[in-house]
Amino acid sequence: MSDKQKNNPLHGVTLEKVLTLLVDRYGWEGLAERININCFKSEPSIKSSLKFLRKTQWARDKVERLYISTFENSAPQ
Repeated sequence: MSDKQKNNPLHGVTLEKVLTLLVDRYGWEGLAERININCFKSEPSIKSSLKFLRKTQWARDKVERLYISTFENSAPQ
């Protein structure tokens, strides 16, 4: 079972942690520049962004790709 997840950089990382680390790295404004979605532009918060990302797969995919490209060589724990 663990062999299936060996190459998955998101294994064991929650969406909340992904979003929090990206906000810490880029800030809301920087995140909105990289991913053009309103939940990062208009009164952003972790809670409202998580609600949107959990319902909107294409947006979640973009956030996860940004996380992987940002932290691929130094995945924070």
